[in-house]
Amino acid sequence: MTPRKLFLASASPRRAEILRNLGLRIQVIASPAPEVRRPLEKPRDYVMRMAEEKARRAAESVKRGGVVISADTTVVAGEEVLEKPANKGDAARMLKLLSGRTHTVISGVALCDTRTGALTKGFETTEVTFAQMSDEEIAWYVESGEPMDKAGAYAIQGLASMFIRGIRGSHFNVMGLPLRRLYELFKDAGVDLQAYVKQRNRT
Repeated sequence: MTPRKLFLASASPRRAEILRNLGLRIQVIASPAPEVRRPLEKPRDYVMRMAEEKARRAAESVKRGGVVISADTTVVAGEEVLEKPANKGDAARMLKLLSGRTHTVISGVALCDTRTGALTKGFETTEVTFAQMSDEEIAWYVESGEPMDKAGAYAIQGLASMFIRGIRGSHFNVMGLPLRRLYELFKDAGVDLQAYVKQRNRT
């Protein structure tokens, strides 16, 4: 049986790259869910809600049967939730907050079966420790442009890797898509992810 089509409800090129590196054929579709955290909403609840909203909105635009993958990631430093920086000054502020400290990265992941509307979701948590960064290093990194569209103002797979002292948990989670958790969700939903990989390998 030919597996149903896979859709990724995310504009993140990193998430698409992660899935394609597995050998998966995916179609990226827009999911215009407003990313606004509710007052007093816990970070884990926030990313789980956003992952579900993205998946359901994207599923509405898929007329034929398929499986929608969505994810949302945020960074938590102490009591502060760090989303995408508003500008260079905000990015520098976030990096100063992360410098020399350990913070938490939380991702919510969701799968939606567009044929039945059934949704499966979960989350992943990873701890990341930054080395101490000088003001000059922070300014240099901000000017590179890399932090500007990233939660927490850094990309672990990019230039920021030079400033990461340690990581505890899923590296892919910090990139925005925890693969082990995603695989578990496919199994929980009764969808054979391995069949998609086998299909790609036969072409």
